[in-house]
Amino acid sequence: MAVEQRPAGRLGTIDRGLYALFSRHAESGTHDRNRQRYRAAGLETSFDVFIARLYGAAWFGAISVSLLTLLATILLPASTVGRVFGFFGRGVPILNELPLPAVSRFPLGLTGAVTAGVLVRWLVIRAGGRYLDRLAAVRRDEIERTLPGAVRYMRVLASGSNDSSKILQRVAEQDAYGATADSLRDALNRATLTGSLDEGLSLVARDTPSRDTFSPFLLKFREHAAQGRDSLESYLEMEGRLLSHKQERAHERASGYLELIAELFVVMLVFPALAVLILTVAGVLSPGLSEPVSTPFGSITLRALLFYASIVFVLLVGAGGAWAVAAIRPTDRATPTYSRPEAVTSVLATATSNPASAAVVFAVPALAAVGVLFALGYTLANVLLLGYAAYGIPVGAVSIRRAGLDDAKDREIQDFVHAVSGHVSLGRPFPDAVQRVSRDVDLGPLQPDVEALAFNLSLTTGTDQSDDVRAAALDRFVERVGTPLASQTVGLVVGALEAGSDTEHVFETLETEIGRLYHERKTIRSRLLVYAAIGWTTALLVVGIIAAVNLTVLDSFSQLSSVSGTTSGMAFDPQAVDPARDKHRFYLIAQATVLACGWFAGVASRGTYEALGHSGVLVALTYLFFTGLGVA
Repeated sequence: MAVEQRPAGRLGTIDRGLYALFSRHAESGTHDRNRQRYRAAGLETSFDVFIARLYGAAWFGAISVSLLTLLATILLPASTVGRVFGFFGRGVPILNELPLPAVSRFPLGLTGAVTAGVLVRWLVIRAGGRYLDRLAAVRRDEIERTLPGAVRYMRVLASGSNDSSKILQRVAEQDAYGATADSLRDALNRATLTGSLDEGLSLVARDTPSRDTFSPFLLKFREHAAQGRDSLESYLEMEGRLLSHKQERAHERASGYLELIAELFVVMLVFPALAVLILTVAGVLSPGLSEPVSTPFGSITLRALLFYASIVFVLLVGAGGAWAVAAIRPTDRATPTYSRPEAVTSVLATATSNPASAAVVFAVPALAAVGVLFALGYTLANVLLLGYAAYGIPVGAVSIRRAGLDDAKDREIQDFVHAVSGHVSLGRPFPDAVQRVSRDVDLGPLQPDVEALAFNLSLTTGTDQSDDVRAAALDRFVERVGTPLASQTVGLVVGALEAGSDTEHVFETLETEIGRLYHERKTIRSRLLVYAAIGWTTALLVVGIIAAVNLTVLDSFSQLSSVSGTTSGMAFDPQAVDPARDKHRFYLIAQATVLACGWFAGVASRGTYEALGHSGVLVALTYLFFTGLGVA
C-alpha cells in the first residue's frame, strides 16, 4: 500500500527540509510495524512526515552527543579520561583480558563519539516506535471505555431508524463518547471518500487499536445493519450487555491494580523517612558519612546528599503514584473535567465555582503571600511551602464545593428523569412533562436548571422548528447542569428523539441508563475514597514518627556523639548529630512526604484540583504542628 503523502507546500520550513532528507525511510520495510502503530495512533500528520521528523530528531541527538563526547574527551583532565576508559577496559569481557596499548586521547574520543552517536540515533528511532505504541494504547483504552455507552445509545437510535449511517452520525456528534465518536467520524469520512459505508467501516476496523473489541463490533454492525432494523436492534441490545459486563470486569481489575499501587506507595514513602533516621543514627558510629563529596553545585557531606536525594525520591514517588491513579481510574465515572472560560471577566466571575478558573485567579494572592512571607524573613523552604498552601487550599476548596454541588445535581437528576418518564408514559408530550415536573417536584439545586429547561421547551409550541428549539433547549440544560452524568444521559435524548425513536421507549431506556451510571459512579467513588484515606493515614503516620524522633531521640544522640571515647576504645564523631540542623532536615522530609501523600489522596478522591487542596492542607498542618512543638 502506498504511503500517504503530504504536500510539501503545507509544511513549515524545518519540516520541508526534514521531508526532503528523510521521507524516503517511510518506504523502508523496517518501518512496517511503525506504519501499523501509526494507523492505530490516529495522528493528524502523515506517516512520512512523522518518520522524517523522527529521523531528524535522531540525527540531531546523535550529532549533539557525539560532539559533546569528543569535546569532553579532549577538554577533561587526562586523569578523569583515563579513569573512565579504564573502567570500561576492566569491565568489558575479553577486553579486560587483553593487553591494551596506550592510545592517545583523540582516537579514544573519536571512537567514543561515534559509538555514542550510533547508540543515540538507534535509541531515538526506537523511542519513536514506543511513542506510537503508547498513543495507540491510550486510544485503545479510550475507545473501549466509551464503546459500551455508545452501543446502548445506538440501540435507542435503532428503535426509530433503520439508516445505519444516520445512527453512526448521531453517535459521532456526541462528545461524551470520546474516542469512539472520533473513530465513527473517521469511518463516515472514509465512507464519503470511497462512496461506501461498508468500506469506511472496514478501513476503520483494520486500523483501530482496539482489535479485540471495536474492530469486530464494526464488522458485525455492518452485517446486522444489512439484515434490517430488527436484526440490528437485537444485536445492539446483546452487544451492549456484553460490553457492560466486560467493562465491569475491567473496573475490577483496575481496583486490583490500585490496591497494589497503594501498598507500594505506602512502603516507598515510609522508607525515605526511616532511611534519614537510620543515616542520622549511623552517622554517630560512621564518621565517613560526614566526609565532603564534590558535586557540580559545590561540596556537600554524604549524609546531606542522601537526605536531599530522599526528598527528591519522595516527591517523585508522590507524583508517580498520583499519575498511576489518574491513569488507572475510570475518569468518565468519577472525575469531572472543567474548562476555563476565555473572557477574563468570566474567569473572575466563576472563580468560586469553577476550579479551572480558581487555579488562575488564586495564583495572584498566593504570589502576594509569598512576597509577604519573604519580606518577614521566613526561610526559603517555608516561603515556598506556605505559598503552595496559600494557593492549593482555596483551589481545592472550590473543587470540593463544586464537586458537592455536582453530586447533589446528579442525585436529583435521577428523580427528574424518573418523574418525566412517568408523565411521558401516560402519553403527555415531552415539553408538557418537563413543565409539570418543574412545577410539582422539588429538585433542590437542580430546580433552576429544570425551570429554565421547561421555559425553553415551551417555546417549541406552535413553531415550525420545534425539533431544533427542543434540541437547543436540552443542550443548554446539559451545559447548565455541567456534570458528566448529564452529558452521558440527558444530552443524548436529543439525537434519539430527532432520529424518530419512540419517546416513551427513549425515556425508559434513559431511566435505566442513568440509574446504572449513577450506581457505577457511586461504587467507584466509594472505592477511591479508601485510597484517599490511605494517603492521609500515611502522611499522619510519617509526621508522627518524625515528630517523636525530633522530641525524644535527637537530643540523646547529640549527647552520645559528644563522647570522644569509651572504655572499649570506640570513638564517636562529635559533629555527627546537630539537633538544630537535623530537626530542620526531618521537618523538610516530613513536608515532602505530606506533599506526596496529598497528591495521591487528592487525585484518588476527585482529581488534580482536589490534590492541590489535600496537599495544601497537609502542608499547613505540618507547619503548624512542627512550629508549635518548636522542632521545625
